Amino acid sequence: MTVTSPTPARVAPKFPWVGLIALAAATFLSVTSEMIPTGLLPDMSASLGVSEAQIGLLVTVFAFTVVVTSTPLTALTRRWPRHGLLIGILVVLGISNALTAIAPDYAFVVGSRVLGGVAHGMFWSIVGAYAGHLVPKEQIGRAVSITLGGGTLAFIFGVPLGTFAGHVFGWRLSFALLAALMVVGAVVVWKLLPAVERDADAGGRRRDRSAPRQKDRTIPAVIMVCLIAAVTMVGHYAFYTFVVPFLTGPMGIPSGNVGALLFLYGIVGAVGLILAGSVFGPRPQLGLILALLVTGAAVAALAVIAAQPIPALIAFMLWGLAFGALPPLLQTRLLHTSSPAFRDTASALYTTSFNVGIGGGALVGSLVYDAGGLMLLPWCYVGLLLVSVVLVAVVGRMTRRRAL
Repeated sequence: MTVTSPTPARVAPKFPWVGLIALAAATFLSVTSEMIPTGLLPDMSASLGVSEAQIGLLVTVFAFTVVVTSTPLTALTRRWPRHGLLIGILVVLGISNALTAIAPDYAFVVGSRVLGGVAHGMFWSIVGAYAGHLVPKEQIGRAVSITLGGGTLAFIFGVPLGTFAGHVFGWRLSFALLAALMVVGAVVVWKLLPAVERDADAGGRRRDRSAPRQKDRTIPAVIMVCLIAAVTMVGHYAFYTFVVPFLTGPMGIPSGNVGALLFLYGIVGAVGLILAGSVFGPRPQLGLILALLVTGAAVAALAVIAAQPIPALIAFMLWGLAFGALPPLLQTRLLHTSSPAFRDTASALYTTSFNVGIGGGALVGSLVYDAGGLMLLPWCYVGLLLVSVVLVAVVGRMTRRRAL
């Protein structure tokens, strides 16, 4: 008589809260480092003897460096352990901020920001995929939202606090403190973030590196998701670059209230990010279409009822809520679309497309503004959002066809 022992129940892996919070903290520091010059324009301008526009260009230099370097550097470091690479990136960001803090002139600052842009591009090529490797596929949306939440908090708290410290104690101290925090962040990642296995298949088996690598079937769909990100960001930054003139002009908001309104926009954006992870994380295709449509509807309403204070403010907040969900949903859709082995390269391509969208959006917005005026910008945004909706539908058909 053979006695068959019962099959042990499969235990769901524990959700890696500590590791994801460590990633979110690193994201907070990286985004704060990227955007801190925008809050310190007058201080840096006066100290370095250059115009405020030249200080503003430091953000452009940072973003352009990301576009140029992120994908090739990700390819060159594809075999490096992600855990150690992430620690090294944070250390390099710390060095970049320390060099900015002691910079004797503007040219030195530009060089330090280029170094920071190289590290920042590598960071964003890794961080989304890293979060995806920590959890099963059905939890990717939740993991990505927690990680990207650090970036949202950087806009709400990091940049304003850094700006305040710079105004009170000097802009150099802000960069020095940020450099020190980068080192602390590197230690936190070293101690709390678990290493990941990037070449495992769905069953957890490691891919045989000696076997020839076949062409990844997910590449076309990944490229489409990156195109969606670029188109969406071009539309957003074409309008958002000129949001202050829109608020003080057609909407009639007093200039003294603009800061508070943009702070509220960031708060509702954080709520949108939470909704993206908690409600639409397992269904990024549906969430992405809804977020794009609601964003488009809110921006269109804003253009039509800008002169009506209460309805316009409601539309503005709805725009912030819906757009806050878009970056995590785009990143989640990317990671759902890509094979595990291609996620790092996919994230690098996504980072490049996202930054192309930011820079391209500001350029498109300037051209549209000069050609047709301020009120044409929201309609340009709506048109590009509709293009993105169509492209999302195409990606859905591509992935369904591949699954057959």
